[in-house]
Amino acid sequence: MKKETDASNDAVHASNSAQSIEHIRHSLAHLLATATVSLYPDTLLTIGPAVENGFYYDMDFTAPLKDADLPVIEQKMRDILKDWTISSKKGVAPDACHFLHKEVSVDEARALFANNPYKLELIEEINAKGEKITLYTVGSGTEYEFTDLCRGGHADDMSTIDQNSFALTRLAGAYWRGDEKNKMLTRVYGLAFQTKDELKAYQTLMEEARKRDHRILGEKLNLFCFDESIGKGLPLWLPKGNIVKEQLEEWAKDTEKKWGYQRVTTPIITKENLFYTSGHLPLYKESMYAPIQIEDENYYIKPMNCPFHHKIFSARMRSYKELPLRVAEYGWCHRYEDSGSLFGLMRVRGMQMNDAHIYVQKEKAVEEFVQVIKLHEYYYKTLGIKNYEMELALRDPSKMDKYHGNEEDWKDAERMTIEAMEQSGVPYKVVQEGAAFYGPKMDFQIFSSIGRAFTASTNQLDLYMGKAFELEYVDNDGVKKTPAVIHRAPLGTHERFIGFLIEHFGGAFPVWLSPVQVKIVPIGERQMEYATILNQTLLDADIRVELDSSNDGLGKKIRSAKQEMIPYVLVIGDKEIETNTVTVESRTGNEGAVTIEDFIGRITSEIKNRSL
Repeated sequence: MKKETDASNDAVHASNSAQSIEHIRHSLAHLLATATVSLYPDTLLTIGPAVENGFYYDMDFTAPLKDADLPVIEQKMRDILKDWTISSKKGVAPDACHFLHKEVSVDEARALFANNPYKLELIEEINAKGEKITLYTVGSGTEYEFTDLCRGGHADDMSTIDQNSFALTRLAGAYWRGDEKNKMLTRVYGLAFQTKDELKAYQTLMEEARKRDHRILGEKLNLFCFDESIGKGLPLWLPKGNIVKEQLEEWAKDTEKKWGYQRVTTPIITKENLFYTSGHLPLYKESMYAPIQIEDENYYIKPMNCPFHHKIFSARMRSYKELPLRVAEYGWCHRYEDSGSLFGLMRVRGMQMNDAHIYVQKEKAVEEFVQVIKLHEYYYKTLGIKNYEMELALRDPSKMDKYHGNEEDWKDAERMTIEAMEQSGVPYKVVQEGAAFYGPKMDFQIFSSIGRAFTASTNQLDLYMGKAFELEYVDNDGVKKTPAVIHRAPLGTHERFIGFLIEHFGGAFPVWLSPVQVKIVPIGERQMEYATILNQTLLDADIRVELDSSNDGLGKKIRSAKQEMIPYVLVIGDKEIETNTVTVESRTGNEGAVTIEDFIGRITSEIKNRSL
């Protein structure tokens, strides 16, 4: 019997493998809609696409949906899928497991969806574009026959879908068409994979990810917080989180000094004309805070540093001998993100980024860009980030009016960026959308220790801004020329990168980044004097240390320190006082007694070398 079951599963998997997983996920969105309207007939359906790892459907319910309703809907999905499959096998409804396509007129579509204003809006939009209006029906001839407005892209046969390969996961709010001015809908999310084993593996990964969620750990470890009275998306760094932030910044400043960068400081606001020169107005206006009127002029809070750095370059005439000129700043930037997209430290409105702009002769820009990529690799290697890749975002051919600059410069910038990426040897992929308005955009995608992907930094080789700002240098032939500009931020923003590091390390930062590096735990009051002297000794050695002076028992003190993810706990008893030693409890276990001098030598070496 076991062999037959395995053979059957293999057959289903082989059949599914022949189908696009995106098509399967899209089909399951239709199944979700079918199940939902069968349980809640007054529900208005809107859209339901396939997404990474699953699918969702946005719906307008007459009564609020609760998390407890998801298992009910999920079971209904399985019941309907089973009904479609049985009906097809018995020939009762031979097309039940297949999506049937039908092209209809505008009037037919309007009549079918007369009671659904969302579908009617989509129909009018499709008609205005002159596109065909198509319907897809699944479950034909059964009790659960379902027809939806759709462009297509479905599983060939729903009966081949493993009934245990999908699951509904959560509810979320979503504005209709993503516009805050529209009604808030309920979005039902689901996961879907080829097999139940793949689903289970992903769910296990997600459970581990939940344990590492930077929002939860950030609160638990007292790293950062948000306060509604200050504003959404504006993080407050608490003392311990600020230590992590400052350690990263000091490391970056020290590193970049050695790599030839010069540091500058620029204002947080500026007259609006600067952003007209750069081209951010009007193309980037939706991501900028509203202007402030000062002395009859509009000022903007800066969303990025580059226009300011261009002005630093143009403060005086430059010589080719000064190039490449590498200008760096941890400048404050603020960008407006709609409230629905804000997410802990990963998506904020106020940020400080590891920013720099490099002004270089065009013929040497590829060589310099390769060095930028190498700097990224150095940072990642130090932090133990082993899995990463680059993604080059080019212009979207359907939105060419969204880009500045001439075609020749764009093609040169694309060619030179690809050349640098190929020379670097780092894996990369190309996508036909997502470029900045002034040039192609190269992002570094990094993967955490549990495989979650993050966009760490954005980098550009820019041939537009130099001309827009009339930047010039005198070349070795005495002719004034415009430099190429490289935008780069290897560590991204403090906010996003630290959010990544919290999840990557699960809150257990390496010693050099840990807010508290050592916790001293005396067994009792009798050891307090010795512990106090030791505490000062470590402070004098520039080690971040805390002394536990509570009346708790030893076991509780040690557990508390480990819950705080402190790398080393030093236990002090009578024996340690007699031998001038400490008993070391590290994250990996009890390491026994060592002399104070040896411990200080060891930990200072780890800090200096930024050991993992």
